[in-house]
Amino acid sequence: MDFGLVLQTDPPASAVVGLMRRAERNGFRYGWTFDSAVLWQEPFVIYSQILEHTEHLVVGPMVTNPGTRTWEVTASTFATLNDMFGNRTVCGIGRGDSAMRVAGRRPNTLARLGEAIDVIRDLAEGREATVDGQRVQIPWVKDGRLPVWMGAYGPKALALVGQKADGFILQLADPFLTQWMIKAVRDAATEAGRDPASVTICVAAPAYVTADDSAGALAHARDQCRWFGGMVGNHVADLVSRYGEHSSMVPDELTEYVKARQGYDYSHHGRTGNPSADFVPDEIVDRFCLLGPAEAHVQKLRALRDLGVDQFAVYDMHDAREATIDAYGSDVIPSFS
Repeated sequence: MDFGLVLQTDPPASAVVGLMRRAERNGFRYGWTFDSAVLWQEPFVIYSQILEHTEHLVVGPMVTNPGTRTWEVTASTFATLNDMFGNRTVCGIGRGDSAMRVAGRRPNTLARLGEAIDVIRDLAEGREATVDGQRVQIPWVKDGRLPVWMGAYGPKALALVGQKADGFILQLADPFLTQWMIKAVRDAATEAGRDPASVTICVAAPAYVTADDSAGALAHARDQCRWFGGMVGNHVADLVSRYGEHSSMVPDELTEYVKARQGYDYSHHGRTGNPSADFVPDEIVDRFCLLGPAEAHVQKLRALRDLGVDQFAVYDMHDAREATIDAYGSDVIPSFS
């Protein structure tokens, strides 16, 4: 199993670079960031510094979207980084939540997302593609490679992952839901004539390592990570509006908890203490995140690995960022070497 680190690009950018360097020293192989131009600093600028100051780390957004940049610009940006640093990028992409909604736009349709996946990959790897009816090719790309991994929750999005994406990003660490969603992706890949094992599976969720499993330690960890249930709740609320409550298309284990959700304030998006996450119960935090002593993380990660998960990406947005990176380096990642 590979390990990744996920950060927001809050200023100063030097701190983001420093945490990524720390992650590489501790055995992490991937460095991910949010991509929402209004809320945080521009990630692609920061990727160049992360790549310059690391040796092997693969970097990318978790996730970008087809709406805030034109597709040839996205492809050219990835291709430039790959040309400079040797194919060390991955394109995580989705419909767009905060990046689109903060700017007053709706998330992209799945049809547009599917088209963008093909175009961005083709252009970044030097092939010709059609952009807005115009045939385009980036002439200077040589030996470029850009895996495109897609974030998804609902049945139609999971099917699109299986049909087109090189990887699947699942932003929660609940074993039951992970198993259900991996099956949906692999079934869709098989139906599309693809090798289902060729789709890389990445689970991303907050991890908080505590010194013990006392009630106080776990309560603090939950409070530090409760924001994640609120973030996931945005996507779940979209699913409920599309498929209805208790739909056979989406498990109740995913949708039931958003009944008490009352809107969402993106000014606190992805942050500890987010007041828009006060509806998230402890049970959801425990299911969606990894909390407790290091051995509890290892146990849950082994269960996820056995379900087919290839990478666990740590959302490191809480009051123990350095300690979590170090604890994973010393007590978790060696168990999967």
